[in-house]
Amino acid sequence: MSGSIKDHPRSVILAPVVSEKSYSLIDGNAYTFVVSRRANKTEIRQAVESIWDVKVIRVNTLNRKGKNKRFRFTQGKRPDTKRAVVKLAEGDKIEIFEQG
Repeated sequence: MSGSIKDHPRSVILAPVVSEKSYSLIDGNAYTFVVSRRANKTEIRQAVESIWDVKVIRVNTLNRKGKNKRFRFTQGKRPDTKRAVVKLAEGDKIEIFEQG
């Protein structure tokens, strides 16, 4: 086993982002995912194309710092995450985001 993130597309794409802003981007044929922090744009593009059999035009990534949280006397921190906004070719779509 080589241990490369490229070996498994599902290890690159972790989860879809379910938010009001991400659903508004779907009208423009852009989908938002939480991705592995080690993944680069090329790996994200290849993973989306292989999992859903679509054509990716553009990938934008952003790193989000986790918030510091406090409850009474306990302090904690939410994990840092990396997100990818994936723009698909005209006519392609991903069914998991379809509103029904």
